[in-house]
Amino acid sequence: MTQLKPILTHLDAIPSTPGKFKPDKSSPYNLYRLRFHPTLFPRFTLWSFFFIFFIVLLIFFSSPTNPTAGNSRRSLKNSLSPSPALGPNWERRVRASARPRSKTGFTVLVTGAAGFVGTHVSLGLKRRGDGVLGLDNFNHYYDVGLKKARQGLLERSGIMVVEGDINDAVLLRKLFDAVAFTHVMHMAAQAGVRYAMQNPGSYVHSNIAGFVSLLEACKMANPQPSIIWASSSSVYGLNSKVPFSEKDRTDQPASLYAATKKAGEEIAHTYNHIYGLSITGLRFFTVYGPWGRPDMAYFFFTKDILKGKEIKIFETSDHGSVARDFTYVDDVVKGCLAALDTAKKSTGSGGKKKGAAQLRIYNLGNTKPVPVGRLVSILEKLLKVKAKKKVIQMPRNGDVPFTHANITLAHTELGYKPTTDLEMGLKKFVKWYVSYYGSKKKKSTW
Repeated sequence: MTQLKPILTHLDAIPSTPGKFKPDKSSPYNLYRLRFHPTLFPRFTLWSFFFIFFIVLLIFFSSPTNPTAGNSRRSLKNSLSPSPALGPNWERRVRASARPRSKTGFTVLVTGAAGFVGTHVSLGLKRRGDGVLGLDNFNHYYDVGLKKARQGLLERSGIMVVEGDINDAVLLRKLFDAVAFTHVMHMAAQAGVRYAMQNPGSYVHSNIAGFVSLLEACKMANPQPSIIWASSSSVYGLNSKVPFSEKDRTDQPASLYAATKKAGEEIAHTYNHIYGLSITGLRFFTVYGPWGRPDMAYFFFTKDILKGKEIKIFETSDHGSVARDFTYVDDVVKGCLAALDTAKKSTGSGGKKKGAAQLRIYNLGNTKPVPVGRLVSILEKLLKVKAKKKVIQMPRNGDVPFTHANITLAHTELGYKPTTDLEMGLKKFVKWYVSYYGSKKKKSTW
């Protein structure tokens, strides 16, 4: 903590935005012969009991154990009923938050609004005059306190964040009944590549079931909103062709997270084809910046370097560098807003398609992959602390050795052009980090 004050003075004052079965006739248990063996009935009943008991246990323990699932009944009660959490005027507050400042402004539902990118996108929409309503379940994948702090930032800007789960169909229906959303900016997801090895069910629950739940609500709305959603560069998986283009194959995912995002893209195609929903998918490439996610390398490297802890730097099996196409969050927000501005209206109404609808996918990256070692060097310079580094071989946990975005399509159709290099972006991040955590009195918040 004592290293934080000099770091603040060291940084410039830079503004940051945030076969069929044949029964064995010789067996006494043959079902065709059971009626001729009355003595077998007790034994058959016993085995039936055990079988049914096993099925009940399977159903009981197969319920989602992930931190993103939430409790839909509790979410609905806390978010929509007259309760101390929101008071009796929740519907008025929801509509006020979603009301644009001008007649030409959009009315946008942002899912995952208290998440990293969701917060920045929400603020970007609000600043330009759009109406924004946030939705987030505040799961415990990482520090909920950080998410609550982001929520406070949004509320000070006039953005209400409803605490609830995208799998809660009743909640979604009530929100869509209260507000006629022109757009849905779907940022909610179970993030992280490595965590899928610990809790795979959370990815299916949030990234697949949750996405379907949201699309079901959108298809039944009248009018249907246009949808912009966060896919991921992870869908390129084991693809060795670089830079990654939207036309490249995406059928070799290296992680469950990537597989669920790829599944999301196919699900989006289905709802677009059947129901006329206008859907745009955005493949993010390693987004970083202020208010970021603590599970990202740049974030926990900063934390561990300041605490004097050893950091592990991955290398490939042939001792090559691991590199990422780091993309600053403000650049990603510009891409998101451009995708929203160019999204055409959905063509369906009340679940019925009336014509062909727009379906798009874009890469949002920086086009300049940087080795992780270079990332660490920049952090050492900004923090004025020498890192204790240990280089190890990259484990088989779903990570890929490199990412590199081809953004030609996004540049041509969206006008997307990233302008922040890694050193400048990290300078803004470190400035936020030492300010935010330096003001914390409890060491446990680190």
